[in-house]
Amino acid sequence: MNASPASQVAGKSRAVRWALGVGVSVMAAIGLVLLFLLTLATNNRALYERNYAWLFGTNVVVAVLLLALLVWVAVRLVARLRRGRFGSRLLVKLAAIFALVGLAPGLLIYVVSYQFVSRSIESWFDVKVEGALTAGVSLARATLETQASETAARTRSASAQLAQVPAAGAGLALERIRDQLGATDVVLWSASGQLLASAGPSSFQLHPERPSAQQLRLVREQRAMAQVEGLDDLPGPAATQDARVKAIALVSSTSVGLLVEPRFLQVTVPLPPVLVANAIAVQEANREYQERALARDGLRRMYIGTLTLSLFLAVIAAVLLAILLGNQLARPLLVLAEGVREVAQGNLSPKAVLEGKDELDGLTRSFALMTQQLADARETAQDSMGALDEARARLQTILDNLTAGVIVLDAQGLIRSCNPSATRILRAPLAVCVGRPLAQVPGLEQFASAVQRQFDDFLAHRGSHGPDHWEHAFELHASPSGAAHHATSLVARGAELPDATHLLVFDDISDIVSAQRVQAWGEVARRLAHEIKNPLTPIQLSAERLEMKLSGKLPATEQALLTKSVKTIVQQVDAMQRLVNEFRDYARLPAAELQPLDLNALIHDVLHLYESDRARVAVRAELDPRCPAIAGDAQQLRQVVHNLLQNAQDATEQAGADADGVLPAVCISTHWSEASRRVRLRVSDSGSGFPAHILQRAFEPYVTTKVRGTGLGLAVVKKIADEHGARIELANRLEDGVVRGAQVSLSFAPEHAVAS
Repeated sequence: MNASPASQVAGKSRAVRWALGVGVSVMAAIGLVLLFLLTLATNNRALYERNYAWLFGTNVVVAVLLLALLVWVAVRLVARLRRGRFGSRLLVKLAAIFALVGLAPGLLIYVVSYQFVSRSIESWFDVKVEGALTAGVSLARATLETQASETAARTRSASAQLAQVPAAGAGLALERIRDQLGATDVVLWSASGQLLASAGPSSFQLHPERPSAQQLRLVREQRAMAQVEGLDDLPGPAATQDARVKAIALVSSTSVGLLVEPRFLQVTVPLPPVLVANAIAVQEANREYQERALARDGLRRMYIGTLTLSLFLAVIAAVLLAILLGNQLARPLLVLAEGVREVAQGNLSPKAVLEGKDELDGLTRSFALMTQQLADARETAQDSMGALDEARARLQTILDNLTAGVIVLDAQGLIRSCNPSATRILRAPLAVCVGRPLAQVPGLEQFASAVQRQFDDFLAHRGSHGPDHWEHAFELHASPSGAAHHATSLVARGAELPDATHLLVFDDISDIVSAQRVQAWGEVARRLAHEIKNPLTPIQLSAERLEMKLSGKLPATEQALLTKSVKTIVQQVDAMQRLVNEFRDYARLPAAELQPLDLNALIHDVLHLYESDRARVAVRAELDPRCPAIAGDAQQLRQVVHNLLQNAQDATEQAGADADGVLPAVCISTHWSEASRRVRLRVSDSGSGFPAHILQRAFEPYVTTKVRGTGLGLAVVKKIADEHGARIELANRLEDGVVRGAQVSLSFAPEHAVAS
């Protein structure tokens, strides 16, 4: 289960406080370490210099990490500012204030410390101290050089004692010279560097240290030389004991000749320990002073770098603490701002709260409680609106599925709403005319005026106990001459709704009127067949008997008149007999006996009767072999085919009465539609088509376009189609907008569909 927003916010707050505590502890630890290092530097410079590198590197790494953290926080602040989040400017302002509070004192301390360190280091390297150390070093060097010069002079004087002494007997002379000069070691060398004689420690060495060739060459030029040794080899007390002056002098020889090899006397005399100690002390002091002087800039940079790093860490710590503390102060405001924005957007889900004890945290809890109350109120309102919408949708569904048309009008006759049946019945685009007066809908001007009069009369004469609605019949789309031009018969009812709007409900009773007419014509046909049929036979028989009795008894003129009159009577009686038979067939059409029937085979049988060469209008068949069997009455459907073909031939012949050539053939076709799963029978002609006022009532009795027609052919076809459950359609054939004839089509369901 997911945690609630309150617990999430509380967890984040604890994490922030923990991070804040850790950050403060780290900053305090770094500050203590830096303070300790500065204190240690004044007491133990060597220790500080030895550990300065890694301590400084550690501090730099910490500073880089803190700087990265500061950059990350700054980037987040900039991103919040660009997104325009509430509280971002306040957080930046608080961070800037805290940073300035920490930065200003830090800079002041840094400037003072910088001046102090710079001047203190300069005071360590005073000019007088440097001069005194330089003079002491010069004095010690001069004393040692004097000691060496004296030893070289004494050695040269002593070398005169060896001028007449051969190398084999020089040992005793060397001992004497050693004692005279106070030397520790005396050696007599040949020009080739071979040891001739010695007195002292070198006598016990297998390979004593020989003078170099350069030294011997220098002695030949200067007669004698000396150098101080042992001062730079070992520091401290060892240098005091081993310090010595080594002098070499050329031994003069009284013998003259090129084969006489020169000899060299080497004398080693120790230096006084006190003199050596003082010289070494002065030299060490001067060397250390010079090292310090050379590292003066580095030392200054070291101290100043430490101070700068301390300031940098302090500033970064101050800025981070400023941001964290500012975030803590602005957090309740941010929580409130986020909640207010969500509420403004309509989101009333549970809001985050802070568990602190101050007033701002309490305000977040109060806001969350208010939001919860608003959510409960909205949920209640949504439930009510949902119930209302459901009722409205239910009512709209009922209205959309009503066969009656419904229109709601305001007091000025403007259409407020309507259902699809109203558009279908009135045959007008009412849906796009909502908000417009009903009188402005094309074709409904008179209907709107009549409806408005009915409402005015109803409202004017309505009493407290009067009827709550009015009812009236209307005839729409009627031509001025009284002929039905796609006429629609309506019965309308009107009432006033509680909001002062007008409710208009109407039904299309055209089919009812047409059925009543068909029923009335059936009754008329039955009575005509009964009343007219009886006297027709006596009339015909009487005329024929009269002709038979008077034939041959009258003059030729009267005989011709008699024959013509009797013929006329018989023809008219036959015509009336056929009319009576048609009325009788229409009134007494038996119920259809539906059996599986091949419609194509039936049409083939009927077409045999229309194959006469003398027929002026031929019949062309286009039969679809895919047509399945239908459920039909063969006798009645044969009558349907006959009626349709005869009407088509008559219409084509009437349209081409003045034509001398061959008239277009009547077409009868069948077609099986896979989409609708029905068999369609179509008969089309090339006549003049149906007038507009005939199309609406073409299937009613005694409605015809023929001069001598009874108007019962299509009426019988309509009754038979209804008996078979077929759909019948009548329309004009149009080519390029011009009427080129008429067509009648019937669609039948397959036999298996009817059986199921």
